Amino acid sequence: MKETNRYIYLLLFALAIAVNFSGIFTPFFSDDPGLYASISKNLLHSHSFFELITYNQDWLDKPHFPFWCVLLSFKLFGVSEWAYRLPALLFYLISVWYTYKFTKKFYTEEVAICAVLILSTALHLIISNTDVRAEPYLMALIIGGIYHISNLEIKFSWFSLFMAALFTACAIMTKGIFVIVAIYGSLFGQLLIQNKLRQLFNPKFIALYLLTILFVLPEIYALYMQFDLHPEKLVFGRHNVSGIKWFLWDSQFGRFVNSGPIIRKSGGSIFFFLHTLLWAFAPWGLLFYLALSQQIKSLITKIRLPAYYALSGGLLFLVLFSVSGFQLPFYTNAVFPLFAIITAPVCLAQLNQLSSKLRAVFQWVFIIVIPLLVLAVNYFLQPANNLFFIIGCIAFLGLIMLIYFTVSNVLSKTFMLTVSAALFLGFYLNLFFFKEVAKYNGQMAAANYANLKPFEGFNIYSLNAENNMFQFYCHQPVQILSVNDFKNAKTYSNSMIYVNQRSLNALKEQDVHFKIIRSFLNYPQENILLKFINKATREQVLDHVYLIYKTK
Repeated sequence: MKETNRYIYLLLFALAIAVNFSGIFTPFFSDDPGLYASISKNLLHSHSFFELITYNQDWLDKPHFPFWCVLLSFKLFGVSEWAYRLPALLFYLISVWYTYKFTKKFYTEEVAICAVLILSTALHLIISNTDVRAEPYLMALIIGGIYHISNLEIKFSWFSLFMAALFTACAIMTKGIFVIVAIYGSLFGQLLIQNKLRQLFNPKFIALYLLTILFVLPEIYALYMQFDLHPEKLVFGRHNVSGIKWFLWDSQFGRFVNSGPIIRKSGGSIFFFLHTLLWAFAPWGLLFYLALSQQIKSLITKIRLPAYYALSGGLLFLVLFSVSGFQLPFYTNAVFPLFAIITAPVCLAQLNQLSSKLRAVFQWVFIIVIPLLVLAVNYFLQPANNLFFIIGCIAFLGLIMLIYFTVSNVLSKTFMLTVSAALFLGFYLNLFFFKEVAKYNGQMAAANYANLKPFEGFNIYSLNAENNMFQFYCHQPVQILSVNDFKNAKTYSNSMIYVNQRSLNALKEQDVHFKIIRSFLNYPQENILLKFINKATREQVLDHVYLIYKTK
């Protein structure tokens, strides 16, 4: 690798880290981060390590590990959006490190750098590092676990055994036991293709399985303390709910056989993730499928590949979620490091004529379309600070010129230009687009109003459980209130009730007497509609949220 290329790769990597961290201070603009941050805030205020609570009610939907990480961050830095995002971003950096280590182990340094840049510029990864859920944690834990398992497979060491078990256990305590499909599935595929399947029962791997179970015990204990020890608690509308059974069966296998409390949605397409990856893993989705076809062809023709971990773990995980009814775009983020490892070699390899043309077309489409798309969106969005946007455009143009005139290798140049286009999109999303969306967060505005001094000591309620950003931003505890309770009560003295537009309309239809304290402009969608992007039509998709109180 030329020294000039190395410096530009380092520049692109630094910009990629900056882009992924640039949304750390953005206010929440979707419900799930508000919910997870609220639960972590409740852990802090209740001085509890085990009980996940929302609206003063027991919550059983996700394991504990991400909440423990956010709790630690809140303890160190206080409660804020950036303190909520910080642990996830640190885990993103861990995923970058292990992606580099793993790829360099089986390929060249330049391919490893490419894998890191592919990972860091994938569209939905950039979005998820701002709209944080569990996926940044999973990325690091899955690729970290696979890396240490690959070391353990080659040569036993206590460090590899300990780290492989720890990463696997933490992944299980983040999303459930099905994550072992990616981690252990990668080992299974590697050994199967190499005709070494008996090694699965080697003492070192038996020790790995047992140690993983041992490290998962904190989750089992937490669920036992909150649920199994208290059969009188009402969860999912019934008593005698076992948290341990939910963790081991209902939250995972129960979804597939529809025996759990969360019923699988019907009508999901088995091809959902195949077409979702085209935008979620953009600008690398098409190249990923090209690389995947190359690796599958090599398997069929018995051409030896450097490793089969990424191919096995990534495909098994993709198949698992494709056949499930729980099909959300961010589910694939967990194995983006594996997809990046599969895709990186094909970006620099010498291919046949057809594949080379396809690779060039796939990259140049994005190199041209992404900047034009950003300019078009900005024209209609009309954010307040266009001067900063112009400076960003000039910097992007300078980066393009630097790459074009200093990098001689065509494959490296095209790859770097694709990375640059993806970074320009990420820069725009985090510093302009999401901030514009967050301006229409009525829940945050309502919470800030409820936090004013005249309302200190008031009882704060929410009329439904979908208002989690309000719960997070409100300094006082927020309790849930049903429409029937609100309707039948004579009055709520020194109380303030948050309602969204739908709930307010329901109260009016039932002729419930209330008075509006204040209303706040709100964008009620999580999906971004074209009418919202266009400032001229934005008001058509806005509504209001309200703070009200009950009257006789």
